[in-house]
Amino acid sequence: QVHLVESGGGLVQTGGSLRLSCAASALPVTYSNYTAAWFRQAPGNDRTFVSALSGSAETTRTREFAKGRFFISRDNTKNTVYLQMNNLKPEDTAVYYCALGPMVAGRAELYEYWGQGTQVTVSS
Repeated sequence: QVHLVESGGGLVQTGGSLRLSCAASALPVTYSNYTAAWFRQAPGNDRTFVSALSGSAETTRTREFAKGRFFISRDNTKNTVYLQMNNLKPEDTAVYYCALGPMVAGRAELYEYWGQGTQVTVSS
């Protein structure tokens, strides 16, 4: 059974940084075949796309609110995707989810596998 495990969330002050990780296991095909993405969901809101990176790391897509602050990367030798988050703001507070899918896209329904989420809280 495919398993995605996020880590790296926590409580940070405004302007601080966090690095999220998401490790995948038991995938039916090689990890590099998948686009890896991050979404987030704040209380009372829908799940929102943050950033995605293709299997070869050649194609990326990032939401406007994250550009210049959040940086996605991956290590295919470790089946892991990362999200480096800098200059965090209180409005970044949410549960962050990683996902794997067939293409770089912002629609959650296109992603096949999901992690359980990690909480990020930014205090003002």
